[in-house]
Amino acid sequence: MTHPFPVKVVALQAGVSVATVDRVIKQRGGVHANTVRRVTQALDELARQSTQVGLSGKKFMFDVLMVAPRRFTDAVRAALEAQLPSLQPAVLRSRFHLHETLEVQGIVEQLERIRKNGSHGVLLKAPDLPPVAEAVNRLAAAGIPVVTLVTDLPACARRAYVGMDNRAAGETAAYLLGQWLGATRKKQQVLVTLSSNRFHGEEEREIGFRRALRERYRHVSIVEVSEGHGIDGATGALVRQALAAHPGIAAVYSIGGGNAAIVQAFAGAGRHCQVFIGHDLDADNLALLTSGAIHAVLHHDLGQDMRRACQELLRAQGALPPLAQPAPLSAIQVVTPWNLPPLN
Repeated sequence: MTHPFPVKVVALQAGVSVATVDRVIKQRGGVHANTVRRVTQALDELARQSTQVGLSGKKFMFDVLMVAPRRFTDAVRAALEAQLPSLQPAVLRSRFHLHETLEVQGIVEQLERIRKNGSHGVLLKAPDLPPVAEAVNRLAAAGIPVVTLVTDLPACARRAYVGMDNRAAGETAAYLLGQWLGATRKKQQVLVTLSSNRFHGEEEREIGFRRALRERYRHVSIVEVSEGHGIDGATGALVRQALAAHPGIAAVYSIGGGNAAIVQAFAGAGRHCQVFIGHDLDADNLALLTSGAIHAVLHHDLGQDMRRACQELLRAQGALPPLAQPAPLSAIQVVTPWNLPPLN
């Protein structure tokens, strides 16, 4: 296993000892398969962040722990790594702990491992549950700041939340859906899909959506499905069940993703979806918007979010001056097939 990086740099990136990295690289055996994967992942991360390796200046190592579908974590990873060089003279590197699903105990264990190994800060997307909040409090007490991404953990000692106003996003979705469904007062149903009701951000979107419908569009009722984790297989199965049980569903507000599977479920049932609103310009949604399968995506600029999140962690470390007032939440962008950004 050849690579251009010093063993101690790989060990820091992987969060393991120099001796362990040496055993893995020289393929001497006796190392747990998970540790081998961690070292291999560290080499991949170093290769992608090679512009940061070896630079002079104060160095910071951040950890990114996210529980989200891979299409979204891939987008976050790319956005973050694109921002790292722009934050010089500080030299930033990031270690990634990305999971499509992970039980709360696994999340807590990973946060505890980060605390014990040391870190200059954590970017976290995780469910809003007491054990997770308590783990964040322990990190803060150890001097490791935490910034929550996309979904907040408000009842803990996190440094800041970075993302959109999720309640306003839900209200925006309701406004668009109500306008596009038309002025009819005929009873209509909208399918609301969440990846999990344990995420604070998704709960806030649903609250905003319900409130706006109640105020403006009382003829529209909600059918909710949850716990598909934004993964196509599980989400598709839940949507197929909902369509079979509710023949009046005419629209979708997808809070938690898995949109390709939702589109396929409608097609498989021979059903027409009048209005489909989703979140985030990941690869799936770009393709679905381009084809006209979905009608609008509520988006926030991940590049700006990652830059702001890193700046919050640098401020916590004293590497940037404090802000005079809290930074605003991310702007909510309504993207349709007519204002798509240029595709690479």
